[in-house]
Amino acid sequence: MPRMTGLDAIREIKRQNPETKVLVLTVHKTEEYILTALKAGADGYVLKDSTHTELMMAVKSVLSGKHYISPAISDKVLEGYLEGRKTLKTQTSWETLTHREREILKLIAEGYKNKEIADYLCISPKTVEKHRANLMEKLDLHNVQALTTLAIEKGLISRE
Repeated sequence: MPRMTGLDAIREIKRQNPETKVLVLTVHKTEEYILTALKAGADGYVLKDSTHTELMMAVKSVLSGKHYISPAISDKVLEGYLEGRKTLKTQTSWETLTHREREILKLIAEGYKNKEIADYLCISPKTVEKHRANLMEKLDLHNVQALTTLAIEKGLISRE
């Protein structure tokens, strides 16, 4: 999202109209993201790979004034609660990247286009596009410049 993060949007929506129900639809499965979104004011948290049935259940639940967390991740939240954890088990967005995503991030940061990356890795350009979209979603970065800056910070490429 340009100009603000999803968390900023939740906070602003709730600030302007506290009665508005907010259901987060995301790829992020870590306890860090879940609890941060709920603390920001989200009424529900659903994973993008959820079924249509689950999504409808979440919408109905949130609209009826209840909270909803995808069953696929509710164990993480419950486990933390039962352990009385004072701090979150944190996994940074960087740590959620697969080896292939890091490889593609490096090539993007080096200036290669999708077709060139596809040829180099012997995969389809559509697969590269999907990895690029996943990278931007996971890292909450929205352009090549931001991806390149991160790649430099993480040591994938050097400043030249």
